[in-house]
Amino acid sequence: MEPLVHIEHLVKSYRRGGQVVPVLTDISLSIQAGDFTALMGPSGSGKSTLLNLIAGIDKPDRGLLRVNGLDIAQMGEGALARWRAANVGFIFQFYNLMPVLSAFENVELPLLLTPLSRRERRERVELTLAMVKLADRMDHTPSELSGGQQQRVAIARAIVTDPTLIVADEPTGDLDRQSAGEILALMRQLNEQLGKTIIMVTHDAHAAAQARTMIHLEKGELLAAAAA
Repeated sequence: MEPLVHIEHLVKSYRRGGQVVPVLTDISLSIQAGDFTALMGPSGSGKSTLLNLIAGIDKPDRGLLRVNGLDIAQMGEGALARWRAANVGFIFQFYNLMPVLSAFENVELPLLLTPLSRRERRERVELTLAMVKLADRMDHTPSELSGGQQQRVAIARAIVTDPTLIVADEPTGDLDRQSAGEILALMRQLNEQLGKTIIMVTHDAHAAAQARTMIHLEKGELLAAAAA
């Protein structure tokens, strides 16, 4: 069976002024459906760039990048945007919640792009907020929630569309140790109980230890992929 993410000889660079700065050099790897993978490496190693490529936020200079059987590197911007909305859930370090919206409204946002009715959206949002133990906070705005609660809202928003893939960029980087532990436990639950495929960028060895597989990057090169 083909892996969920399959990458061959991926190359990515950026232009800074008149200079070309290489970020990823000849990356080849595979991630199986249902895995929980941690991308590790020092600042500037290219791990967030690799995550953005897998999530369809950016495009490689060259190389094969297949996600769930589709060569997303060859897709046009419109098709790629539709693919992201249907297949990828995003979790960010700083939550990226809309401050004027309630927890319920923040989680509902991705569903507004679907054909679900208002009643179906409400049922889906309420179920998802209950899953992350925030059923009693759905009417609260982000400023009325703790950092850990805000990140749980962000996780609910990421999973409410039942995505194929969840990508998380330093999801515990702005949290205290206890809140970080709760978020990591929730992510493990999503992986183990719901079978969600998760790719998480982190520089924290404790966070990475919660994953099933660790991939190490150093200066744009893949060093190792090993069981956590």
